[in-house]
Amino acid sequence: MTLLGVLLAVMVGLSLGMLGGGGSVLTVPIFVYAGGFAAKAAVAMSLPVVGVTSLVGALFRARSRDLDLRVALIFGGVAMAGAYAGARVGVLLPGDVQLTILAVVMLAAAVAMFRRGAARNEPAPVNAAAPIVVPRLVIAALGVGLLTGVVGIGGGFLVVPALVLLMGVPMKRAIGTSLLVIAMNAAAGLLGYVGRVDMSWGYVAWFTLAAIAGILAGTSLVRFVPTRALTRAFAVLLALVAVFVLLERTGRLA
Repeated sequence: MTLLGVLLAVMVGLSLGMLGGGGSVLTVPIFVYAGGFAAKAAVAMSLPVVGVTSLVGALFRARSRDLDLRVALIFGGVAMAGAYAGARVGVLLPGDVQLTILAVVMLAAAVAMFRRGAARNEPAPVNAAAPIVVPRLVIAALGVGLLTGVVGIGGGFLVVPALVLLMGVPMKRAIGTSLLVIAMNAAAGLLGYVGRVDMSWGYVAWFTLAAIAGILAGTSLVRFVPTRALTRAFAVLLALVAVFVLLERTGRLA
């Protein structure tokens, strides 16, 4: 694994620790364009990286009580079914199709993160005593899970607002809770790929270790860094990478 790969892995971890999501969506492009792996292998390999890194971050957040275990088990349990189903679909899809879908998802993530960074106030959570709208919750969780399985992302940029708006979780706790949801999703998605796609476990291990270092640093630095500005800057980076992937897939960069 090159120095560039280590630095990129640390960046993935930093974004997960500081923003609760967003960084994992970069893992597949990093594996493809910096690591030289085929698209389908990159999708499968991204899942253990994202899962283990997010789990470490979730444990770190739990120590400061910025994690709601009950909410994570409810949302994550439903999402896991979608993740496994998405992985089985992903095995059948051509790699180019997976990368194209990923690029579209990255653009959506960039827009969502930019809006979050531009908002003056965090979304107001619903009344904690109000009943949870189960159909919306199930649809949101299954959708996040499907994306995880098909294109190898954690889906934190979708999980955080879903937890805030659908389950009344305060933003700070939603970020920590989303990390556990991401870990659960990634585990279910990986189960759908294991034995069906060849993976370089050595590369995954080194990348994961570097990403863990990044997420531990990110969870410690989050209180000192202006999250709004960081979110907007990262959104711009996601958009640029997404445009690059789309152009490369259509052959316009050839």
